[in-house]
Amino acid sequence: MPTLLASKDAALFRTVVKCYEQKQYKKGLKACDQILRKNPKHGETLAMKGLITNSLGKTEEAFAIAKEALKYDMKSHVCWHVYGLLYKSEKNYEESIKAYKMALRFEPDSQQILRDLALLQIQMRNYDGLVETRKTILQTRPQLRQNWTAVAIAYHLGGQYDEAEKVLVKYESTVEGKVPKWDTEHWEACLYRNRIIAESGDTERALEHLETIAKNCLDKVALLESRAEYLLKLGRNEDAQKAYRALLDRNPEQRAYYTGLEKAMGIEADNRKEAKALYDEYASKFERSDAPRRIPLDFLDGDEFRQAADTYLQAKLKKGVPSTFANIRALYADTAKRETIFDLVNSYYESQKTEVASGESNGSSKPSLFRLWTLYFLTQHYDHYRTRNMDKALEYLNEALELAPETVELHMTVARVYKHAGDLQKAAQKMDEARNLDKSDRYINTKTAKYQLRNDQNDEALKTMSLFTRSEAVGGPLGDLLEMQCVWYIAEDAESYLRQNQLGLALKRYQSLWTIFEVWTEDQIDFHPFSLRKGQIRAYIDMLKWEDTLRSHPMFSRAALGAIQAYLKLIDIPVLAQGAMADGEAAKYESMPDADRKRAMKKAKKEAQKAQERAAAHAVAKKEEKNKNAQVADPEVKKVDADPHGIQLARTDKPLEEAAKWLKPLLENAPEHLETQLAGFEVQLRRRKWTLALQCLNKAIELAPEDPRVHECKIRMRHAVNLLSEDEEFKAPESRDALLEGVEKVLSKDTDLSKCNEDFLESNKNSFAHVRSALRIRHLFRPEEKDVSILLSTLDDENITLTDAVEGLKLLHALRVDEKEYKEKAASKFPVAKVFKKTQ
Repeated sequence: MPTLLASKDAALFRTVVKCYEQKQYKKGLKACDQILRKNPKHGETLAMKGLITNSLGKTEEAFAIAKEALKYDMKSHVCWHVYGLLYKSEKNYEESIKAYKMALRFEPDSQQILRDLALLQIQMRNYDGLVETRKTILQTRPQLRQNWTAVAIAYHLGGQYDEAEKVLVKYESTVEGKVPKWDTEHWEACLYRNRIIAESGDTERALEHLETIAKNCLDKVALLESRAEYLLKLGRNEDAQKAYRALLDRNPEQRAYYTGLEKAMGIEADNRKEAKALYDEYASKFERSDAPRRIPLDFLDGDEFRQAADTYLQAKLKKGVPSTFANIRALYADTAKRETIFDLVNSYYESQKTEVASGESNGSSKPSLFRLWTLYFLTQHYDHYRTRNMDKALEYLNEALELAPETVELHMTVARVYKHAGDLQKAAQKMDEARNLDKSDRYINTKTAKYQLRNDQNDEALKTMSLFTRSEAVGGPLGDLLEMQCVWYIAEDAESYLRQNQLGLALKRYQSLWTIFEVWTEDQIDFHPFSLRKGQIRAYIDMLKWEDTLRSHPMFSRAALGAIQAYLKLIDIPVLAQGAMADGEAAKYESMPDADRKRAMKKAKKEAQKAQERAAAHAVAKKEEKNKNAQVADPEVKKVDADPHGIQLARTDKPLEEAAKWLKPLLENAPEHLETQLAGFEVQLRRRKWTLALQCLNKAIELAPEDPRVHECKIRMRHAVNLLSEDEEFKAPESRDALLEGVEKVLSKDTDLSKCNEDFLESNKNSFAHVRSALRIRHLFRPEEKDVSILLSTLDDENITLTDAVEGLKLLHALRVDEKEYKEKAASKFPVAKVFKKTQ
């Protein structure tokens, strides 16, 4: 039975609640202890003590106190509510929801508990439960518009469009004729209702509703866009044309409007004559607009393309637009257009040379913008991967630098040229020189840091980034970058450490990226009540849909694939868990006899431990010195990172399980990416999850049947299944039969895998990527064979890129084959690339 407090203690209990809300935790604990001295079994006071204790970071103690509170007062909604809040702080939302529901059994009308429950239900996308909770809140407080809107959102997200609209209509009927024109919340709700009607599939009624609210609705662009879309869907093309033209008059740069107008005018994809007339019309109407001049370059060809491109390029280059090449770079996929563009720009250059030679430069000492940016364009042309020629690029670039030696874009391009040529050290140096020309430009600063990271200069990159970070940030510049969620830097830093085989630091950075994505997911919680209060419902719905696909973000895929690669490295070369070492040195460890390898790994572990202790001591000394010199102490208690170098992450006992943790969201959110399926196959094959590996393989075959890496996976899958023993564990006998049947469809059991691979090599001997895959499989069956002459001969192909050549070198590393001849031949083909000049 609950203990009733005396009036004085009851007032003190209210003080406890107030102290918790105002974050006066020490004062609140004192008040709790004061109450508990007289009433040691008062459950609600114990519950509040647990809640405050949790806020002080003592989670285990807080749960123990909360459980004790429930023991004394099982029917108190406060105790159950607090128990739910503790689980919520631990992000265990399912248990938190259970606790909230128990609290509601004893206090069914508690607005706070109902709101907390609704918040977690939408966070967990439990729409059925959300509808019931929101309806309960509405019944208790029907005078608030946001409660009506919340019920409509719950129905809408659950796919019940009719019910969602009925709720909004019912509220609108209560305020009809009483809404001022400036009430943004009301008109936003009207547009939201219109979206619900449209998503239900009733476009005709959506258009009718839109017309009724158009006069007073404040978001005119949304009105026009929706109206144009509905008219186009309904086949009312003349009206749709007018609507899209109205939109283009407002914004002639929006490509989607041109696409809509083309459809409304009935212009077919193969009838580009009419399309050209349309774009010519808008080009003449909006003289400064880029879109109507750039879009036709995508579909024109022949003389028409040449004429349009000539007009476009001359206008941009004469005006001195640095991004001209970036604007038309997509056209380089078409060989004819690429050649036409080069002919045009080269003709400008030759004409300018003639003018300079004949003295027609008007005697001006200032360089011509046209000439300067023509040279810049030609530099980028020869730096493009389809037309790469470093000597020509530098020739034009040096000529441009003579005209304008202080132009930052030119110096940045010097760095880019060296990067593409393979000299990352010089690229980083040149980019740093460009940065010094304009130290206030944050963009150039970050580009410099990126180039330094690509050259594995991690300390220099952090120093460069520190120029724009807060000096007082906890953890220094890196701590500030982590706090600001600077994902590009963290990803580049991780990849740099991965290249250097510093897997602890690499995994530490990848873990930081995982945490950032978790934070983005948790940040929704703040927006559930905020969006309802502000009435920004459409943006809120868009945010929820974005959150649902958050882990399909390219940066998450990049981080996940990198982390998986790091864990696979730990499996292949366990010695890397003891610290960084070159690939050759790691391979030497793996080739040692068992006893010698154990001794060497033990020694490496001790050295790594000493290095960690020295680093920790240095960090402590630095922190003490900083605190000593600081004028004001930091009042907040900061959480100490127990593993700043990721040593414990690298020494995990279950690297495959850790890799599987990264793989799961990747397979769920980015299954259409070949890299995802290849990573999935690699992890599941090593985990001996044969059925899951086969699923990844089948999806990879569906996505890219001709990719040489898929060939590798097919051979390895068949080989692994061939080696399965009869007593291999399966959950059910039929699962083994299904596996054998599935693999049989990929490659027959009777296939001679070695011969199959040699046939594959013979059929694709002119493809560098296919040759590499075939050699890897050959090594699987005949590890003693070291003949890689076909790899050397393939280097003669003029289409071989620097990336291909580097991958070939990595293959020789893996096969433990002498690299001298390969390096010499690759160095003659890529003379600037440093990677082929390093000695082993």
